[in-house]
Amino acid sequence: MRAPQLVVHHDKELMAQAAAARLITKVVDAQATRGSASVVLTGGRNGNGLLAALASSPARDAVDWSRLDLWWGDERFLPDGDPERNYTQACEALLDSVPLDPARVHAMPASDGEYGDDADAAAAGYAAELASAARSASGSGSGSEDHGPVPTFDVLMLGVGPDTHVASLFPELPAVRETQRMVVGVHGAPKPPPTRITLTLPAIRAAREVWLLAAGEDKAKAAAIALSGAGEIQAPAAGAYGRRRTLWLLDDAAASQLPRELYRPAIP
Repeated sequence: MRAPQLVVHHDKELMAQAAAARLITKVVDAQATRGSASVVLTGGRNGNGLLAALASSPARDAVDWSRLDLWWGDERFLPDGDPERNYTQACEALLDSVPLDPARVHAMPASDGEYGDDADAAAAGYAAELASAARSASGSGSGSEDHGPVPTFDVLMLGVGPDTHVASLFPELPAVRETQRMVVGVHGAPKPPPTRITLTLPAIRAAREVWLLAAGEDKAKAAAIALSGAGEIQAPAAGAYGRRRTLWLLDDAAASQLPRELYRPAIP
C-alpha cells in the first residue's frame, strides 16, 4: 500500500470545486483510455457538495455522461425517493441534470424494492450486480485490471465521519471486519437510520483511486486519527485505500490537527 497523498484547500467550497475539477479530468482520461469510466459516489455534505460543484462547472460537458458507470459506496435502507437516501440527494445535486444512461446508474436497493425490507438480501443483490459488471468488463477487454467480484473502479469517493467511519463502515461494528463479502447489510448503525447497505473494505480497495473527503472542524480529529497509523477496525478510514492512489482532500479546518509536514496546501 502506497502512502496516502494529502491536499488541503482553504475552505469546503474551494475543496468541492477542486475535487469536481479533479473528477472531471479523471473521468475524461479514463474514457479516452478505455472507452468508459466507473465512479463510486458518496453521500453526506461533502459528497453532495462535490456533486453540486460538478453540476455548476463549465467543464462538465467534457464528460461523455452516456459512457459513465455510477455506483454507490453505501446507502440508507429507506424507501425509494426518501429524501435521506444518498441516491435521491445525488439526483437533486447532479444526476437529474446530465444525460446519463439509466442502465449505467447502479443505485443500491431501496427498502420497498424487490428485496423488501431485507437489507442483507438487498446487499447480496447489489454484490451480484457488481460481480456481473466485473465479468462483463473482463470479457469485453475494456479493463484489463478488472477481475474478481467487483469492477476496478476508476475513482471511489468516501466521506469521512467524525468517528472515522467511511461508507457505512463504523468503528468496531461487524461490517468493518468483513473480509469475504463485497457488500453487507448494516444493522444498528450508531447514526440514523440504523439499517444500511455498504461496500466493505475489500470492495473499496478494488478501486484504482480512493478519494477521502473531509471538511469542517468536526472532521479534524478523525483525519488525525486515521492518518496516524490507527487500525482499520477502530478507524475504518485508515483501511480505505486504492490500488494506485489514495488521496485525502481536506479543508483547513479538517487538517488543523495534522502535522504540517504531512500535507501540501493546494495551489491557489
